[in-house]
Amino acid sequence: MIPYGIYRVRPLKIAIGSTGLTKPIIDGSVQSDGLELQYIHVEPITSAFRRMVRNLEFDICEMALSTYLCAKSYGKPITAIPVFLKRSFHHGSIVCNVNSGIKTPKDLEGRTVGVNRGYTVTTGLWARGILQTEYAVDLKSITWAATDDEHVAEYQAPANVDYSRRGKSVTDLLRSGIGAAVGDIRPDSPDIQRLIPDAREAGFAYFRRTGVYPINHAVVIKDSLLQEEPQLAHVLFRAFEKAKKIYLAHLNAGQNLSAADETAIANMQVVGDPFSFGVNANRKAIETIVQFAVDQKIIAKAFRPEDLFPPNTLDLE
Repeated sequence: MIPYGIYRVRPLKIAIGSTGLTKPIIDGSVQSDGLELQYIHVEPITSAFRRMVRNLEFDICEMALSTYLCAKSYGKPITAIPVFLKRSFHHGSIVCNVNSGIKTPKDLEGRTVGVNRGYTVTTGLWARGILQTEYAVDLKSITWAATDDEHVAEYQAPANVDYSRRGKSVTDLLRSGIGAAVGDIRPDSPDIQRLIPDAREAGFAYFRRTGVYPINHAVVIKDSLLQEEPQLAHVLFRAFEKAKKIYLAHLNAGQNLSAADETAIANMQVVGDPFSFGVNANRKAIETIVQFAVDQKIIAKAFRPEDLFPPNTLDLE
């Protein structure tokens, strides 16, 4: 057992969303060897991403993978471990106003399309990548209307990103003339519908065809801590692995299931492990999101998976 005395001096501040997967970490059911974790509640967890990349406010933080890629490209002193806390298929993340004349993905070309929150948000990144690669949509022909600024303040968006509607909700945009939008959007009107029919099955078909199970959120650590104690990355990976084992047992028991649990079970039937960790098991998804980020000018050049995670985590499974 390697001693982690340096971390017994003070607890490490950790900001992660409260889900079935993370609950054993948050409530202390899972203990990290030699570590004391001080859970910081942040609601919504997406606001923690900005606080981390701008101010390094936490020692350990959940973070959207696209935010991490953008932050990494600007030299932010954080590094992710290959623990992926949130994943989903994104064919259902493209919605339209039924009165807009938009019937197919190609109809988006030449239009203004709303983006829920910032242009660099992961759901929007995956949705646009799917439009481009699966439906041959020319993303450059579209003006992307973001409703918030970006987590990474230094980021410079391409010319076809419009921030003039910041502060408005994407639902309001859909009601006021913008025919479609991408992002985590829950239609609240019969006039707003998902553009891709039977989106969940379309997502499953995408996985069967490509082997890509999209990743939304990872976990990042301050580089200063990793420099002091490189084994921290390994220890945290194993802690989240124990938490996942507890959560999967809950899913397999099939009792007191939430809507999120039901979604995880449905995904499990198609992809196997609904929260697979590690670089090797997720190489295709990592390479795909990196390429999407390059194509959409979120990062200037591609990272290899080996560039994104600590060396002592690359072979962990």
